[in-house]
Amino acid sequence: MNDDKTVMKAWTRAQSRLGRRQAMPVVMLGLVVAVIAVGQVWCVAEVLACVLVPGGMPVAAWPLAGLVILAILRAGVQMGADILAARAGMKARIRLRDGVLEGILRGGPGLLRRHHTGELTALAVDRIEALDGFFARWLPASVLWVGAPLVIGLLAALVQPGSALIMAVCGIAIPFGQAVFGIGAAVASRNQFLAMTRLQARFLDRVRGIATIVLSGRTEDETRRLAAAAEELRQRTMKVLRVAFLSSASIDCALVVALVLVALRNGAQLMALHEQGAAATVMAAHTARALFVVLLVPEFFAPFRSLALAYQDRAHAAGAAGAMKILPAADAVRAAGQAVCETGQGVRVAFEHVGFTWDIARGPTLEDISFTVPAGQTLVLCGASGSGKSTIIELLLGFIQPTEGRITLNGVDMTTLMPEALVAMTSWIGQKPVLFAGTLRENILFARPDATEAQLQAALEAAAADGFVSSLPQGLDTVIGEGGFGLSGGQAQRVAIARAFLKDAPLLLLDEPTAHLDPQTEAEVFDSLLRLAARRTVILASHSAAVDVFGGQRIDLERGHIATSMESAS
Repeated sequence: MNDDKTVMKAWTRAQSRLGRRQAMPVVMLGLVVAVIAVGQVWCVAEVLACVLVPGGMPVAAWPLAGLVILAILRAGVQMGADILAARAGMKARIRLRDGVLEGILRGGPGLLRRHHTGELTALAVDRIEALDGFFARWLPASVLWVGAPLVIGLLAALVQPGSALIMAVCGIAIPFGQAVFGIGAAVASRNQFLAMTRLQARFLDRVRGIATIVLSGRTEDETRRLAAAAEELRQRTMKVLRVAFLSSASIDCALVVALVLVALRNGAQLMALHEQGAAATVMAAHTARALFVVLLVPEFFAPFRSLALAYQDRAHAAGAAGAMKILPAADAVRAAGQAVCETGQGVRVAFEHVGFTWDIARGPTLEDISFTVPAGQTLVLCGASGSGKSTIIELLLGFIQPTEGRITLNGVDMTTLMPEALVAMTSWIGQKPVLFAGTLRENILFARPDATEAQLQAALEAAAADGFVSSLPQGLDTVIGEGGFGLSGGQAQRVAIARAFLKDAPLLLLDEPTAHLDPQTEAEVFDSLLRLAARRTVILASHSAAVDVFGGQRIDLERGHIATSMESAS
């Protein structure tokens, strides 16, 4: 728990340092607004004094003109501050979202094993959007709540030091109340985001499994559960609002106390002057000063109110900091190796006493795995489900790191390789190809957006995908749904193979590429994969007996250990 708090505080401090650079222009304009507000109050006080004191000086033109000019100037400066604050929030959100997406991509399948997709979606979307106020409002307010009252208080002290002292004492009492309510706000905000994450995860799961829910007759049950999750979110949101209102109430109390004390002090002074029979001009001058400090009290406390309104944004930042810990550490991502690997002669893969554990309670997933795959050769991994085949593939993809031993590519430790170099040398085809909603052309060009039309056609022919593509009404411009909706399993795999042909990487990783295909389609897909495997280093994980056509080395895995290793016949 203490470690989590330390991480959250460190993250919040780091973001505050980065955000204050963008917030400083907003702070400077905020101080200018405070000075202009003092000028406005002085003009109003002068006009009211001339009106309220009988026989005093006539209303001069300069206070009225000054009030209009200062109002226009204040509106312009405030508009500039709001624009700069919005830009600061936008830049911060772009930077944070890039970092979150990078962390999710670096975490890869290993991150998805530990955290729900809905949780990651909430982190990348809702959490980041909620941080807009932290950079656009809280950071400027965290400086202005000290700077602006100090400027206003000093100017008030030039007129009435006693009234300025009253305002200062009441202002000093506010942070104590804010600290009490701030703790509650941070806790309530974290609980609200937790409820939102649970609702999003449940909703996403139920949408994905809508057919199963309907056919099982559980529609009403799931509707009630979703309604209960939504109600929990509503209750937690209302708790956040209650804390925010209490925080504002503490400022209102301090403002009222200061206003009453300043008004009583100046009222007593004016009554004394009246009883002494002071001249109308003297009364008008003292009335103007009294009105000035009385009207200045709300302006003095305005920065405190802005701070209270933005305090909830700080609570959002604390909640976001707690959520960010699920991502790979940014330092670890940046500290990824800087080595490169020469692949002109192919890629040689070596596992040296590699071990890996997903869950300590369940024991090691891989233990003491050692093998070598020469460049341009094939390794077939066989074994029952859970024997560790897919884990070996994920290790080679770089999404997870060995807990023991090391993996080398052409003698270079994978952990020292630049991530971009590993991506460039690797192609991967899994059990179910990842196809995006869009055209077939877009899906194939995803591997190499700058490929020419001739290269694209060559990849289609090599993958034996040109036959079914040409039969489609719009050919390569045919739109498919998410996950390859609209294509058969064999057609989807051919699109993935065409994508791999187009990328032309020297290391090919195949993870159960025919697991859900019928025997005839499986044979056709394996035929295309054989063409793809030519002159490449291939590591293939499969249950199928048809993998013998690949030849090369074969390793049988059993519960994370190598049971047998042999050269299979071509």
